[in-house]
Amino acid sequence: MAFASDESASPWSSTRLAALNAQFEPHGPKAILNWATHTFGEDLAQGTGFGPSGIVIMHMLADLRPGTTVFYLDTDLLFPETYELCDDLDERLDVDVTRVHGGLSLDEQAEQEGEELWNRNPNRCCFLRKVKPLRNFLDDRRAWITGVRRDQSERRADTDILSWEGQYGVFKINPLANWTQKEVWKYLFEHDLPYNPKHDQGYPSLGCVPCTEPVDQADGYSLEGRWGDRDKTECGLHPSPGDEDGAPAAGQ
Repeated sequence: MAFASDESASPWSSTRLAALNAQFEPHGPKAILNWATHTFGEDLAQGTGFGPSGIVIMHMLADLRPGTTVFYLDTDLLFPETYELCDDLDERLDVDVTRVHGGLSLDEQAEQEGEELWNRNPNRCCFLRKVKPLRNFLDDRRAWITGVRRDQSERRADTDILSWEGQYGVFKINPLANWTQKEVWKYLFEHDLPYNPKHDQGYPSLGCVPCTEPVDQADGYSLEGRWGDRDKTECGLHPSPGDEDGAPAAGQ
């Protein structure tokens, strides 16, 4: 499947984005990723926390464009199993796994912001350890691939496959936007891909250790278990339209 391509560095019109989204909708993620790799080339990078959706995309990119940059945001607070999975995938798949870190150690953060910021102001913590480093990393990129899906939460239900992310100055591509959790796991098993063993221990979603808990029974949304009872459902990396400054969790 060949899609129309454009090498312009400027944001495309809303009409053009809508047309491309309509064109992508009936096609599978590999066709969308093929378009993205040809359109953006080395200016394209996938971001992942090594969840099931991210692993599916990594596997497809390794086949379509070996050596594609796949980055993760290292908050210094990820589960040991996440770091182990990162190393495993780095060895298995022909992609360039890249660690992104904000440069602020946990000790330095405690000195500047107080101990256990994630408990007192998780939005601020996410901004310092995720949002800010992401902005810096994407500064010289044109497009960012994510594993966001519409079935992950009510907030993500209207996710487009392709959008312009003004706060980062890049196009965001969500090739699995219209896939279900069942389809993701089916792909993992069919291709014998590894996944985080914490998923078998009641964790639908895995982020930082202090802000991630197992759940007895998920209600269908794969972001359950994140941030406990706090009034927070996103880390700020994926803002919804209408959010102030594009990032409700920024906590500047």
